Amino acid sequence: MLGKDELLQAIAGKNRGLLATETDKTAILSAVARLEDRNPTPNPIEAAELLEGNWRLLYTTSDELLGIDRFPVYNLGQIYQCIRVKDRKIYNIAELRGIPYLEGMVSVAATFQPTSTRRVDVKFQRFVVGLQRLIGYQNPDAFIEAMESGKKFFAVDFEITPGERSGWLEITYLDEDLRIGRGNVGSVFVLSKV
Repeated sequence: MLGKDELLQAIAGKNRGLLATETDKTAILSAVARLEDRNPTPNPIEAAELLEGNWRLLYTTSDELLGIDRFPVYNLGQIYQCIRVKDRKIYNIAELRGIPYLEGMVSVAATFQPTSTRRVDVKFQRFVVGLQRLIGYQNPDAFIEAMESGKKFFAVDFEITPGERSGWLEITYLDEDLRIGRGNVGSVFVLSKV
């Protein structure tokens, strides 16, 4: 699909948005809008088989996510959003690279509630930040399994007070391997299925 290839070329080499100039951002958002106009899945929330799984972030305009790269001695590694449709849960996981054996990670677990065929309300529930080795982090699936078992990690690990942090996410494009979303603070997210 021409629009999809155009978007993937526009975000290539932009390190999820960290290296995007203002001109790049304008071109990328234009490519995003053109692709959203051709969304092959008009009711993405109802397409559980497409939504389910682990998604890797390719590009975002989110200052909150890109700001993770400002941790001293750390660089932003892969960022995943893992969706468990049946349980109505979302896990955001950011890997941090830096000093060998001291790699870090930041994770936020949330529940979601559909409010339309394209939008979900998100309520954040748990926050974990620490060293991958001390947490026992190997990959998103193993980490999510440990979280769901109720494991408390040797890290900053706390429950988020209900209602303290919430937002919404609208899925504006969804196919077998690409998803585009827009968040409540105006951020755009482009993700590929892993």
